[in-house]
Amino acid sequence: MKYLLWLLKAAIFFTLFAFALNNQQSATVHFFFGTQWTAPLVLVVLSAFALGLIVGVLGMVPRWWHHRNAARRTPAGPPTAATPALATLPPSETEAALAQSPLHGI
Repeated sequence: MKYLLWLLKAAIFFTLFAFALNNQQSATVHFFFGTQWTAPLVLVVLSAFALGLIVGVLGMVPRWWHHRNAARRTPAGPPTAATPALATLPPSETEAALAQSPLHGI
């Protein structure tokens, strides 16, 4: 398994390396107000990819903070008497406890 993962990583590296070698021609990106940037095409593509990653992560940060704060507010202790542990109940009572518990998810 270790060698298979190493082989997969090497294949990905050589594919990206070949992509970079095949896209060395110059490309010009035109911005607003007559500003332009001339660079190899592979740098333009990789910088657009990196910018997309940064924007995506920054867009997800508020949701991550919300979930992190919600997880901190939720007590994480042993089950109380109101919510018995399902492993200690017989099968018929387990089904009844599952039917009474609130649904989470979709």
